[in-house]
Order: sequence, then structure tokens, then C-alpha cells
Amino acid sequence: MNQHIKSLSPRLANQIAAGEVVERPASVIKELLENSLDAGATRLDIDVEKGGIKRIKVRDNGKGIYREDLPLALARHATSKIYELDDLEAVGTLGFRGEALASISSVARLELTSSRDDSGKGWQVTAEGRDMEAQLQPAAHPRGTSVEVRDLFFNTPARRKFLRTEKTEFGRIDETVKRLALSRFDVAIHLRHNGKGVHNLRAGEARVEKERRVAQVCGPAFMENALHIDMERSGLRLWGWVAQPAFSRSQADLQFFYVNGRAIRDRVVTHAVRQAFADVLYHGRHPAFVLYLELDPASVDVNVHPTKHEVRFRDGRLVHDFLYSALHRALADVRPGDGSDSPAQVNQAPVSGLQAGEFAGQGSMPLAPAMPANSLASSGTGTGAGYGGGQPAWQQGASVPSPAAIAGLGALHQGAAETAAREISHNPYAVAQPPADGAEQEVPPLGFAIAQLHGIYILAENADGMVVVDMHAAHERIVYEQMKAALDEGGLQAQPLLVPLSIAVSQKEANVAEEQAEVFGQLGFELQRAGPESLLVRQAPSLLARGPVEQLVRDVLADLIAQGSSNRIREHINTILGTMACHGSVRANRRLSIPEMNALLRDMEHTERSGQCNHGRPTWTQVKLADMDKWFLRGQ
Repeated sequence: MNQHIKSLSPRLANQIAAGEVVERPASVIKELLENSLDAGATRLDIDVEKGGIKRIKVRDNGKGIYREDLPLALARHATSKIYELDDLEAVGTLGFRGEALASISSVARLELTSSRDDSGKGWQVTAEGRDMEAQLQPAAHPRGTSVEVRDLFFNTPARRKFLRTEKTEFGRIDETVKRLALSRFDVAIHLRHNGKGVHNLRAGEARVEKERRVAQVCGPAFMENALHIDMERSGLRLWGWVAQPAFSRSQADLQFFYVNGRAIRDRVVTHAVRQAFADVLYHGRHPAFVLYLELDPASVDVNVHPTKHEVRFRDGRLVHDFLYSALHRALADVRPGDGSDSPAQVNQAPVSGLQAGEFAGQGSMPLAPAMPANSLASSGTGTGAGYGGGQPAWQQGASVPSPAAIAGLGALHQGAAETAAREISHNPYAVAQPPADGAEQEVPPLGFAIAQLHGIYILAENADGMVVVDMHAAHERIVYEQMKAALDEGGLQAQPLLVPLSIAVSQKEANVAEEQAEVFGQLGFELQRAGPESLLVRQAPSLLARGPVEQLVRDVLADLIAQGSSNRIREHINTILGTMACHGSVRANRRLSIPEMNALLRDMEHTERSGQCNHGRPTWTQVKLADMDKWFLRGQ
């Protein structure tokens, strides 16, 4: 083997670079579309043949390229988007590395035609041969730029054989186009495959126009179940749409997240979203969302990976906490009666394809507005509160445990804990009743109870038809939220360990434990460094005194190292509270009176996240009168 050092040919150098940015036809589409958007295009026309393997053509109406710059456009590391190192501190364009066109032209036959005016006259450039010399010639072209790529990987057969079927490759292109379409609502996008139209997305910046595009990309069922959010704090803004927990997915295939208009995948973002859904998402399911984070470009580094799919936040903890709190609050604010969909709609007209997931059919539930507090009078015994006012009657006769009582349960024997939890069960007294015949009163969102079915479900009548409630699941959420609120009111109670727990850690973990002593203190832990690679746990939260303390400390340290923050302790405590709430809720086959059932319905209407139990299962569903009419062919 010749050991002498020599320079690589320009073509070979570009082909090596192509291995980083050009994986398949979808990679080509992404790079070309980003260049068009950076050029100010408001219309993109994309023509694809044979899944992009045979031909790709992207045409835009952007600013175009100067004639003298066309040869440089196909040269490596040539760009108009940055000029000096300081420009990388606040990149405002999608592309900036100057590698894409040179890399593509080294593994395919590429023609670039451009014009900067409306004269119809433009110039075309190609790069051929071992030295990739640019060939320039005049060509007719309107204002803007066209890039045509033919026979991808024709000169690199080893790369070509890794391409999939035409259908698979076009599916990747379709996903790339849709992901980019959600980043720029102000740009019209047209996609054709083998001469047939696939997408015709019109431009629009009004909210209704944006939602129309989201529905086209994500499916109408997504928009029917989506919450619109727009929150701003500390120089960060999060807006977009997040689907309610019932519209979950078997795969993470409806997750679109953008940072300053750039589609990204980031572990800080993923972790924050997962935590926000922790209390409401059924295990094994994935949330669906289209979200946009806006912040100072200097606060985020986009020059992390050649494909620019990843970013690095300068203050990852701030971003994580903001995303978590914004989504957590948005989900918590959803209650029956706010116009949101029923959390469990089944046996409706099925949906299919991308929006289907594993749940078929999602229905809407426009509900009546909430009733004034004095609309219904209390009846029965006790001091029962009417609908919307005072302490709900369902809670009378028993109280939520105090923070100290909750903390003390951690040291109890499991059987004793379950007994204590059962004491949370409520002895209902008076409750709002349905208005007397002839009285004109607004019906509350979940209506009025009319019966109990098999000791499990509450049947209620509301303005839209019939409501079916899983009484145990609903009560479980109510008790759980009350216990969390009680714990928040008193904080995490700590308990000294009789025998300090020694944990062997790395030196880096020990350093972090010292640096973050205040954080551990807020979580109820007292850690002491016993050596370069050793920690002593002298105090732990009371609820966790008999739990996996060592593993939790290790997990928290790992989170602090990776993300700068951790919610592990609170998540584990919430799991314990959830178990207690489950045992303290009404059980199946317990017969409830009509006042008791109505009290539970009113509590659901005032409880955060009441659409799902602690395990993410739906607690109620709406059956509309029109659907029941169809069952019996009424009006046909």
C-alpha cells in the first residue's frame, strides 16, 4: 500500500461529504427546499419520479442567484449565509454550511438554473468531471431558481443499493415535505410524484389557515382533538397545537417540534414533553403535537450536526422547565365543559392512515357553558355546596389527608397504608339535583345522573345526549389531584435515616451532588460526601423511606448531569400517591345514590386532568343523541 500523503480530488472529497448530508432522495429534497426558503421563496413546486431516485426537481420564486455566483454555488464550502465566525453565534437561516449542492452534484447529475429578474432570461450551471469544473450557459427561466437532480448515486453503486423501494423512498420524501410545510405557513407548496398531484398546500397566516394546513398534514382527527397553546416567559415563547391525551399514538409519528422555524429532535425537548404527559398518558402510548419554540438565536447552537436536525441550548434547564410547565398547565386546564372532546370516543366513523394510530374514531363534544353557582339549590342534609360553589358535597364527611399525614404514610406497613388510604373515601351528603320539571336551567357539562350500570358506570343525561362515566377511574383522579395539592401545600416532608446509606459513585457524580446540594435539599434529601467517589444519604423524603433510595439518587444525578434538572423524586412520589388514590377510591359494585353520582360528576367538572385516571385511561365518554338516532334509524 502506498503510504504517501496526497490531496483528495474535489469530486472524491465532495462524495465523502455527501455521506453526511445525502443519505437518500429525501435528504436532497430537504437541502433544496431549505435553500429555496432562505432565498425568500413564497411558492415551492416539487416534482419527483420513481421515489426521487430517477429525478427530483425543485422550483421556487425566490431572489435567484447572480450569474457570477453560479459557479460558486456548486463549490464546496461556498455560501451567502455566513461570512465570519461571529455569524455562527446567531444563525437565522436554515442552511449555512455550504456543502449541500456540491455534495449532491458529486453523486448525481445536477443542473441549477436561476434568474434574478422577470425578463425570462437566466443562466444554467452544471459541474462535471473529476475536478467538478462548472459549466455555465444561458437558459430561459423566470425569477427564482430551479434545481434538477437525476440518477441519484449513479456513480456510487455501493450507496445506491442501500436505497429502499420506490414507495418507501417517496414516503420519506412526503414526510420531509410535510415536516417543512408545518414550519412555513406563509409558503405555498405543491408536490407531484410520477406526474400525479400529492399535496397542494395553500399559503396563509391567519390561525384558521394554519389550522387547515395542520389538518392536511396531521389529519383532521388531530385538529379535532388538539388544544391551541400560546405561552411566553423569560424571553421564550411556545405556541402551537397539542393533542389531548386520549388522542395518543402507538408510535411517535405525529410529533413536530420547531426551534425558530427549524425542525429538530432534541432530548431536552423530548424529556420535557414526556414529563408533561406523565400523569395522563396510558403506558406505551406517545403524545401528538405540533409545537413552535421561539427564542433568541444566540441562545441556541444549530451547528451541532451536518444535517442540522439537532440543536444545543445554551440554558437547557430553562428551556426544559418552560416547556414542561407550559404543557403541564395546558393539559391541566382541560375540563369537561370547555368545548374539548370526550376523552373516550369509540365506535364512531373510523379514521385511517397516518391519523389512525391504534384508536379508531374520535368524536367532538361541544358542551353547554358552566352554570352559575346559584343556578341549582342544594337539597338533602348537611351543608352541601350547590353546583360550582363551596366544597363539593362528594367530599363532605371526609377530608384529604394533611401533608404531614401523607408524609407519614411512607413509613407505614403496606397494609396499614392501604387502610389509611381507604379512609379518604367520601361520605356524600347534599348535592345539586336536576331542576324540577318546567324549570329552565342550563345543564352542566356532564349532565345529571340517571342510573348506575352494573355497579361500574354512571349514566348521565346532558344537552348533547348521554354521558357514561367510569366511576372508579373518575374518583381515582379526583382523590389523586387532591393528595398532590395537599402535598404541594406542605412540601416534601423529610425523615432522617436510622442508618445512613452509603453509595459508591463516580467522581463526577460526587461533584454534582455537592454542587446541587440545594436541589437535593428541596427534594427532601440530605447527601454528604464521604470520599472522592462515595456519598452518604442521611435523610430522604418520608414517602420514600422504604423505597429504592439508592437508585433514585443515581437517577437524579444522571438527570442533573444530562439535563441540569430532575423530576425523578416527584414522579416516584406521585406513583405512590396514585396507588394510594386507587385504593382510596370508590370500588366497583358499590351502589351509589343519585345525589352521590351527581356529586362525582360536579367534582369531575372542577378537577384538573379529570378526563383520564392516574394510569392514562379515559374516565368518561359522550354518546350524542344523533348517534343514538342512527342506531334506531330515526328520521330515515
